[in-house]
Amino acid sequence: MKIVIASDSFKESLSSVEVANYFRQGWEQFSPQKVEFDIISMADGGEGTSEALQHALGTEEIQVPAHDPLMKPITASMHISKKHSTAVIDVASASGLDKIPEGERNPSLATSYGTGELIKACLDYDIDRILIGLGGSGTNDGGAGMLQALGGKLLDNNHQELPYGGVFLKQLDTLDMTSLDPRLAKKEIIGLCDVDNPLTGPRGASYTFGPQKGASEAVMASLEKALSTFGKVLSTYTNKAVGEQPHMGAAGGLAAGLAGCLKGRLESGISFILKENNFYERVQGASLVITGEGKIDFQSAFGKTPVGVAKAVQKINPSIPVIAICGQLGEGFESVYEEGITAVFSVSEGPSTLQEALKDSKNLLAHLAGNLSKFYGQMMN
Repeated sequence: MKIVIASDSFKESLSSVEVANYFRQGWEQFSPQKVEFDIISMADGGEGTSEALQHALGTEEIQVPAHDPLMKPITASMHISKKHSTAVIDVASASGLDKIPEGERNPSLATSYGTGELIKACLDYDIDRILIGLGGSGTNDGGAGMLQALGGKLLDNNHQELPYGGVFLKQLDTLDMTSLDPRLAKKEIIGLCDVDNPLTGPRGASYTFGPQKGASEAVMASLEKALSTFGKVLSTYTNKAVGEQPHMGAAGGLAAGLAGCLKGRLESGISFILKENNFYERVQGASLVITGEGKIDFQSAFGKTPVGVAKAVQKINPSIPVIAICGQLGEGFESVYEEGITAVFSVSEGPSTLQEALKDSKNLLAHLAGNLSKFYGQMMN
């Protein structure tokens, strides 16, 4: 019997590899038969993208001094593959929501400057390609801070440079990219997206992801106006309509700045990582596929790991069951059943605080795996 485990990380709790290992341990404790496990580290462009590509590309982690979304000095990381001449960056490493204490979260003032610092650090290495995971951001600035860190200038109608923070994009009049680091022009830049949301509108960056970044209704409206202005100026700069294009709302609109000013290409993160990890070949002959992420809800159907894995399995062999595991079931999680997920299970065993669940996640995960093992073994008899 072969089981493929291709789960995303559980945010603020367990990495993709940790999820797989704890699940395997729990399963093996009660399994009535010998099982061959194939662990495939997964991500969808969000947190953990660098880790998910580490084995496939043979990357080395490099620590880099940078700034968090509130411009406080931190140490962030990037991954370099000399063999594949590739750098891999997670936006979340420097500009992630988890870098900001809950009481200090303010997307109006948060900046993606640290991500620009990581991109600039990549340029010091002999690489041809930069992969950027565009999930988990704590910013909503359209990538303005990233561009500023790389030498770009965002000017108001008095030709004064804008301060850091998404709210100030309401004052944007001109994009001046003449001072961008010239080494960027020789690099292939690919943004790996975990969502397909446009830059603005009801499904745009501000209204969809603003609440989880600490935005009130008033702040969301203000940020929507700011990104709308940014979108118009960016459309003029690129001579292309930007606001309604898919993926542009990823990472607080950073995808738009990446595509428009750095000439980056935007791709589905899950599709890219499935291919790089040879998923289609490795799932051949599997009896069961386990996937998952920290929370499964209605958004999981839009480019997230569990549904991406399920769709890939359907292409290979629709008869292979795909079980999704998660730390929390959210509103509308049932929608994933229409996308190829056979069943969804939460590791929760009763009422608990988020902090308690995070602390005990490895034991909860092992317990769930053990129960599934016993059930599956009985069904196969």
